[in-house]
Amino acid sequence: MLELGVIADDLTGALMVASLLQKEGVYCPLVTSLEALDNLDERAEAVVIGCKLRVASVEEAVAEARSFGNMLLSKGTKRIYYKYSALFMSTDKGNIGPVSECLMKLTGADHVLFCPRWAGCTVYMGRLFVNHLMLHESGASHDPVTPMTNSNLVEVLQAQSKVEVGFVPLSVLHRSVSESRKFLKVKVKGGTSFFIADALDDEQDLARIAELAIDMPFSTGADGLPVYLARLLVKNFSSKESINILPPAPGYAAVLAGSCSGKTNRQLKLFEKNYPLYRVDLLEASRDLKVVEDVIDWAKTRVAVSPIGVATTLDNEGVVGVQKKLGREAAANLAEDILGEVTARLHNLGVRKFIVAGGETSGKVIGTLGIDRLTVAAFDHLGGGYCHAQGADPISLVTKAGGQGEENFFAQAIERLSLADRQVT
Repeated sequence: MLELGVIADDLTGALMVASLLQKEGVYCPLVTSLEALDNLDERAEAVVIGCKLRVASVEEAVAEARSFGNMLLSKGTKRIYYKYSALFMSTDKGNIGPVSECLMKLTGADHVLFCPRWAGCTVYMGRLFVNHLMLHESGASHDPVTPMTNSNLVEVLQAQSKVEVGFVPLSVLHRSVSESRKFLKVKVKGGTSFFIADALDDEQDLARIAELAIDMPFSTGADGLPVYLARLLVKNFSSKESINILPPAPGYAAVLAGSCSGKTNRQLKLFEKNYPLYRVDLLEASRDLKVVEDVIDWAKTRVAVSPIGVATTLDNEGVVGVQKKLGREAAANLAEDILGEVTARLHNLGVRKFIVAGGETSGKVIGTLGIDRLTVAAFDHLGGGYCHAQGADPISLVTKAGGQGEENFFAQAIERLSLADRQVT
């Protein structure tokens, strides 16, 4: 019986949570399909499901969440957790609210906690802060798909939800667990179902929220809360050693970047000082059907010599310009389709090590490669995205969310994947 089933709204987030649980000694595979979930390793104590809920239509996101939720419940999963971005990435239509309403109903919960507290992200009086800036003042307001222009999470969630949204202030959270539960009970009786939980500190606030959520059939949040849920459940888990080096994937290495974050832009600038990088011009690509052929012709003469990179990444000015010409959704879809096709063609050239920047891009790459189950390494300085698909023709990946990683992230990831090869030779 699974103690915890995590439904993540994108793949990099799913990998992050799985890696954090692995670090806690929890055996936690990652799957991306109903078939893989149905045939889950019997040793699994928790499971993380990598979905594509963040940018899907409301109808598609709700349907996918319901399907995975139903299967988790059929397997006797004790608690379901919906994982979304610590930046609460969503729009007025969803999908955090609609998916949460679906899973609340499915699990029979009468109220749900929302806690996006994670590294650099804190919540106070229902407002989200990013490294001491309010959410709307941070780079999240420039996201090409889900621009976050309102820091008041109560308002953000209410705009996309049918149920009433409230919040749990720190003053309540810092009382005893029983008093906090009484507060929630009174609010639920008054008609509130969703609660944004304030959280400034992990050890005090996240730990307390975990105590409130541990007996709930359904809760939500970012990457941190599952760790504290796991610590409360430690007696139910078999202690296991954290693993940071996974099996090898003999073959060439390639970086694929679709994220347009400032961090990814800086990482690519450093990468291209030492490795060949092909920057795809999306405006030209929208008129030239041969762009993938051009990329592959370029790659053929380089990929056997050193790791290479292919990027659709743009800075903020470039994003605005492309979206003005193509439209926000069309631009995002074009970039994703190009990188997906490039992935397949690079695999044909012998690439078996993929380093991927961007949550949606990571999902596209893994989907293109036909991978639906992954072994995940324990969280470390790579940020939780190191994983391996076993089989006769193994593939290893390191993925990252757009704003994640040190400036030399790509070089670090290449070295980790190369180290796995060297350890068996």
